[in-house]
Amino acid sequence: MIRRIEFDQQLDELRTLLRDMSKHMEKALADAVSSLQTLDIEKAQSVVKQDVQLNEMEEQIMDIGSRLIITQQPVAKDLRRILVAFRIASDLERMGDLARDVAKATIRLQGQKLIKPLVDIPRMTEIVSSMVSESIESYLTENTDLAYKMAKVDDQVDHLYSVILHDLFSHLAGDPETANQAMLLVMVGRYIERIADHATNIGESTVYLVTGHRPDLNQ
Repeated sequence: MIRRIEFDQQLDELRTLLRDMSKHMEKALADAVSSLQTLDIEKAQSVVKQDVQLNEMEEQIMDIGSRLIITQQPVAKDLRRILVAFRIASDLERMGDLARDVAKATIRLQGQKLIKPLVDIPRMTEIVSSMVSESIESYLTENTDLAYKMAKVDDQVDHLYSVILHDLFSHLAGDPETANQAMLLVMVGRYIERIADHATNIGESTVYLVTGHRPDLNQ
């Protein structure tokens, strides 16, 4: 009984760390896009510097989970809980890398003016942030319905990314001198779209945790 209590306590610690990783990543993404909107280099540099915190939290999760596997030798759903925690931590760490890449785009634009006000990128960011939040909530509550609901929103993200591509390439055709910035903003849109893909990965992990089968929500 004591070993089970200790096991559950450490599982709770894994869940808490994953929730903290998610909140940290969501703030990093919001700050990165905000820095891009205003070309706030200092804020962008702060996002880049703080990325190491996500790496440290991922390492903590790997350490706790590895100890649990070695000392408790979990099976069935208990083992899936740990393996899923590893997978989600990896997805969140990669999301953090992508948020950092958005911030780096701001830094590369230092001294320039935006070729147009950003509208669709912030809108896409809001949707993606909600997806990340819901994906983690689906995991914490083991709610597969929420996981499937969250994944469907990815279509909206893909649509906005298509709009961004169309607008920027149209702008590029009319003003070739803005090519570098236009392509950089295209990459920013791609980074944010990829974060949404990682959110659906977390939804897949939730379904796997509950059912033992991994669906493909990135369709």
